[in-house]
This record gives sequence, C-alpha cells and structure tokens, in this order.
Amino acid sequence: MWKLNWGLKAEHKNASVYGMQEKEKLQLKAEKRDAFGKRLTPFREKGYLPAVFYGPKDSSQSFFISLADFKKVWREAGESGIVELDFGPTEKGGASEKKQVLIYDVDIDPLHEEPRHVDFYVVDMAKKTTISVPLSFEGESPAVKTLGGVLVKVFHELEVEALPADLPSELKVDISVLKTFEDKIAVSDLEVPQGVEILAEPDETIALVEEPREEEIKEEAPSIEDIEVLSEKPSSDEDSEDKKEEEKQEKE
Repeated sequence: MWKLNWGLKAEHKNASVYGMQEKEKLQLKAEKRDAFGKRLTPFREKGYLPAVFYGPKDSSQSFFISLADFKKVWREAGESGIVELDFGPTEKGGASEKKQVLIYDVDIDPLHEEPRHVDFYVVDMAKKTTISVPLSFEGESPAVKTLGGVLVKVFHELEVEALPADLPSELKVDISVLKTFEDKIAVSDLEVPQGVEILAEPDETIALVEEPREEEIKEEAPSIEDIEVLSEKPSSDEDSEDKKEEEKQEKE
C-alpha cells in the first residue's frame, strides 16, 4: 500500500488540514483484580470498571480502574491516544509498575449506556503502530452556505502509522476551502504531525460539495379504488321514472 511521508509540510491552494497539538500525558490508576463474572457486580456498584490488558510481549492481566476517571480519559484519548496504566509499587516495594496502552475495545451496557468492561492493548513505544484516526470536519463551506450545495464526506477516518507517542487522536479538516463545486480536499492536501505516515492513495478525495438536486414530482397512477365503474353506477330518480312510464304504456 502506498505510504505518504508527512515529514514535509503539505501545501495546496485549495485545502488546509491541521494535526493535533502536542498531547498531555494521560494516566489511570489501576488495581489488579481476581474477581470475575457475577462477583464483579458489587465492584461496579462502587464505581469500579473491570479491565484487561494484553500485547505482543504481555500476557493478559485483569484489573480495576475508576469508571469516572476512565470516561474522562476516553474523551481525550479516543482510540489513538496513549494512556499510562499505573499499578503502583510492586508487592516487594519496588518501583511503580506502569504500562503504556491504547484503548482497544470498550463494552457498553445497552441499558445504562455506560462502559462495563475495557480492553487495553500494550504498545511498544519504540515500534511504529498502525491505527485508524477519525477526521474532524470544521469550518463552513461557502459552496454549501452560499450556493446551497451538499457536503459529501468521502472518508470519516484514515489509517496512519507512527510511533505510539506521535499518534494523533484526530485530524482536523477545514472545509471553508470548498468555495465552488469544483473544489475538493484530497489525501495529498492533508497536513499531519511530523513522524506520521498516512496509508492511502494521494489522489483519494476526502471531501467535496455537490450541486443541489431538484426533486422530481412524479404523478401517481390512480388506484383501483379511485376508478369509478360506470356500469355499476346507480340510476338517477329521473331515469327510474322514465322506465316506469314505458312499462305502463306496454301494458296498455
């Protein structure tokens, strides 16, 4: 797959896309657990969220984190921000055990719409990682506002590759550059932080504005119920009187 090297700043007269600012360190206090299944209920009621981490060099480890703290971190980190799990000092009083992870999967309770379990993926900070980064469309397109066009978002996320510390949590797309129906924002127009590579064809279109479509008014064919069957139409009072007069004359 073609890789676009984003070490150099992209320049284009029709597009402007900005990467994220340097991210603050996100941390969660973690506590190893040995409760599973139905035994988790009382812990959840106290605000604990069951979680697990695993990775290429790490076996699966179950633990608890604070539900409230996780929701705050999740809003900031998304699925591409590095989170540090801090398990505190070891049992022998050694240095605090920490893991650098990505939020890999969040199981949501459909009834309460709250996270009920989280999977974290342990990353190697010295090895590049490939993830999908969401696109955040910002600004106002003159082609939409003035010309009445329809904004078409071809992509909502893009795969990127970078060291974990360099992964952006989102890419901001300024659609104010879409002034006419001919303008487009392509992959080759994007600008992302140094050290990040985007995995896509350079001529792939990210967004454009289409001309408004006129709705066609179609005449509906009449239904059977709407068709008046003349043969079954009842006779008028006048027709009935004429018929009686004819019958009377025949008898005479």
